Amino acid sequence: MMQKSGKVVVVSQHYPPDPGTTAAIMAAISERVAQQAEVLVLSGTAGSAAAAVAVGKPAVVEVGNWMPGKAALLKRALAELLFTIRMFVALLAKLRRGDVALTVPAPFMLPYAFAAAAKLKGARSVLIMHDLYPDVLIMAGLLKPHSLPASAMRGLNALMFRALDAVVIIGRDTEKLLLRYGGMTSDKIRFIPNWATLARGVRAVDPDNPYRRPLSARFVVGLSGNLGFTHDPVIVFEAARLLRDDKDIHFLLSGWGVGFDQLKAMQAEAGLANVTLVDRVEDEQLEAFLSAADVWIIPYRSNVAGVSVPSRFYNLLAIGRPVILVSESDAEAALTVAEHDVGWIVEPGRADELAKTISRAAGAKDAQRAERAAEIAGRFDFNAAMAGYCGLIRELLQKQPD
Repeated sequence: MMQKSGKVVVVSQHYPPDPGTTAAIMAAISERVAQQAEVLVLSGTAGSAAAAVAVGKPAVVEVGNWMPGKAALLKRALAELLFTIRMFVALLAKLRRGDVALTVPAPFMLPYAFAAAAKLKGARSVLIMHDLYPDVLIMAGLLKPHSLPASAMRGLNALMFRALDAVVIIGRDTEKLLLRYGGMTSDKIRFIPNWATLARGVRAVDPDNPYRRPLSARFVVGLSGNLGFTHDPVIVFEAARLLRDDKDIHFLLSGWGVGFDQLKAMQAEAGLANVTLVDRVEDEQLEAFLSAADVWIIPYRSNVAGVSVPSRFYNLLAIGRPVILVSESDAEAALTVAEHDVGWIVEPGRADELAKTISRAAGAKDAQRAERAAEIAGRFDFNAAMAGYCGLIRELLQKQPD
């Protein structure tokens, strides 16, 4: 059991009923920790307080949050600033000396306010590093590496990392980037990878699968999930264009976000016969959808190493599907692919290489690759991750406040 002297305050812009990955992760952590300690969730999702009214669920307080579309950059920046201010005020009101607070960098301004509020109130603070800023914005082409905003973020990062008590990384490649900051030390860093939500086991490629049945091709290439600013949908579409005369290969593309909107626009113009677009697949159909393809693509832009880790990767491994990862070879997912031979790695920006790799994958007859994928998915286990979070929080609750 955890020490009862302090509570755990989980801060998240996204929380159920939000259907996103971050919401699911933060809810899972909150509910597991609530079995051992008092947990209060400060949520930016409308309806989350009502949805959490159940035995064993942590208490939820909603913080007002305006959510314009991702493409409306100026409105989104204003909305995220307002949310960060509201959350800072809420933290000052709810945090007590000896508490432990936990958050993720969404929106990117939130961790700065979070760390400051925790320091002011004498609480311990933990940041789960899903994305590293300003590196994500630079990777997406939204900031120049040496611009004033990027430099300002790095300056704020140095102060924030000095104030934080722990930083959870979900990829091994993040540590070296964090240690560039003077306020960050190795003893603050904990590696707790995310987990697969689907049961481990190779799913057979079934021609009667409802997503595969309408497709006549022998080999199906899939794309699924949020396509944000760090992803490159163009490389996938250009690879499909290069392979349009190969009747054995078909592209089954699904998702949401600005990148998926871009795919829709490209397909509306080109009308490629070897491309099928599917709107966002709900969780209850996810296993059937992921089982429909023979191989899955995760397409990143350049410089992903240490910056972002694709959560969808773990479910692809769990169902026994090889992965074609567009990424540098030293990124976390690429390390896993190379170490265990569960797919292929393609240099970002090389649609021609991606097309060649897809053709090579279509000709491969290696069932062992699928079996290896399902086997190593066991390393990304929910209970192991929860043990890591509970152990870290227990340790911080037992520390004497400064």
